Amino acid sequence: MDNKLGKLGHRSIDELVINRCGRLRSEVRVGPQFGVDVSLVDLPGGQAMALTSDPLSLIPSLGLRESAWLSVHLMANDMATTGMAPMYGQFVLNLPATFSEEDFRTYWEYIHTFCSDIGVAITGGHTGFVEGQNSTIAGGGTFISIGPRERMLTSRSAQPGDTILVTKSCGISSAAILAMSFPDTVRQRAGTEIQRLASESFYHTSSLSDALLAVGEDAMQSGVTALHDVTEGGVLGAIYEMAVASGNGMVVNADRLPVETVQAEVCRIFDLDPRHCIGAGSMIITCRKEKVNSVIARLAGGGITCAEVGEIRPREDGLMIAEEGKSHPMAYSDTDPYWAAFFTAFRKGWK
Repeated sequence: MDNKLGKLGHRSIDELVINRCGRLRSEVRVGPQFGVDVSLVDLPGGQAMALTSDPLSLIPSLGLRESAWLSVHLMANDMATTGMAPMYGQFVLNLPATFSEEDFRTYWEYIHTFCSDIGVAITGGHTGFVEGQNSTIAGGGTFISIGPRERMLTSRSAQPGDTILVTKSCGISSAAILAMSFPDTVRQRAGTEIQRLASESFYHTSSLSDALLAVGEDAMQSGVTALHDVTEGGVLGAIYEMAVASGNGMVVNADRLPVETVQAEVCRIFDLDPRHCIGAGSMIITCRKEKVNSVIARLAGGGITCAEVGEIRPREDGLMIAEEGKSHPMAYSDTDPYWAAFFTAFRKGWK
């Protein structure tokens, strides 16, 4: 296996998964692939069905509301990469045997509320209690959307010459969860205001609005060619994944990557580079050069900042990053440094 913490790595996906996906069906247009957030199945009448699945969170150090938020919005972020909002949801809950009925009622009420807020109908699933279950992963879920085939995007559709845009800041979710999990340490080392702002940024970890604003009311005319959610590997990892998924090269200007003070300060405490660690809440967007200003303007109209950071290039140009006036191949790691930082702080007894 490529790594022991976090998602299955690139090599393992290619070697163990890609050629072992059951029966081949011609209507499956996009199946499992490194760097792709959704699958697409063609339906009659020019329609397509998009599907995405993720673990469900149940993290005591964050709380029931925050765990439900992550459970819903991390799936919604993946679906947002189609340029559409999720419509239907299936949830499989494998809960600790010690989980009380009152806590379940609270947790599920939040799941229901957050799904309702973004227009998701919960259509079924499974709920059970498991002896010895003490993981922060409480099962899994699937979101589904149906829409016109020609308007559904994936990260595979980036094209040479496209401009690469990044919304908000690098490291949003890493900084937020670390500040909420180790509040005393962050207050002592970065100040009360940084800890408060980082904690509040937890609810900026949705990138659904980023995607919907980017494509606007007429997705076909928006100039947006591809979208990719930022999760493990951070913003730089997500850009790398998009280039690989689309079969292209790229160049990224590291100095242009947006890193806000709050995220930079919290990540510094845990010896993390915010550009490389889990960054849910930010969205990678590629668009045609002539549409860059209009995409940025639509995002700004919704209160979302956006930075132009690079360009998709032909495959033969390689996967490059420009730093301090020099360009070199970008390194990619299957293991996100956030996990080691979190568990190191936990073992040290940081509060």
